[in-house]
Amino acid sequence: MDEKLRQIKMLLMDVDGVMTDGRFFYLDNGAEAKAFDVKDGFALRLAAKTGLKTGIITGKMSPIVERRAKELDINEFHQGFFNKVEVYNQIKKRQGLFDAEIAYIGDDLFDLGVLKLVGFSACPANAVPEVKQIVDYVCERDGGEGAVREIIEMILKSKHKWGILVDKFIEGRTF
Repeated sequence: MDEKLRQIKMLLMDVDGVMTDGRFFYLDNGAEAKAFDVKDGFALRLAAKTGLKTGIITGKMSPIVERRAKELDINEFHQGFFNKVEVYNQIKKRQGLFDAEIAYIGDDLFDLGVLKLVGFSACPANAVPEVKQIVDYVCERDGGEGAVREIIEMILKSKHKWGILVDKFIEGRTF
């Protein structure tokens, strides 16, 4: 698994059930609300500092997700796509990457096609059984509760970059 992780140059992910716990909150005024894990967000920012590219492919259209993607400087943001393989192939070409250089985190049937193509596939602990059966790694954490952070740490540790980041924070240095 470490060999696969060392090759990763980009992390792609689904949103609902991966970056969130998959629940939607509809407010009286018609607005929608979602909760994102702050540790996932911080890890995504750290990943960018190390040169790891990130991207989102989600089927749902949501201004909340678009806002979160902008806050985290996500390199590739694609929403409203249920054919995730088509979008994945476009991203791969645009970024000049091979399958082996891309990781993907997904949790449901819409993610199966991409999960089978990438160099490293993962899912949150609460993913559907069909996804758990085919991925390289099932996270210890659920979606929206640190699963993204878990995978980013694994990638950065395999590249010996996580310890360098931790040391910077111990020394009081920031980016």
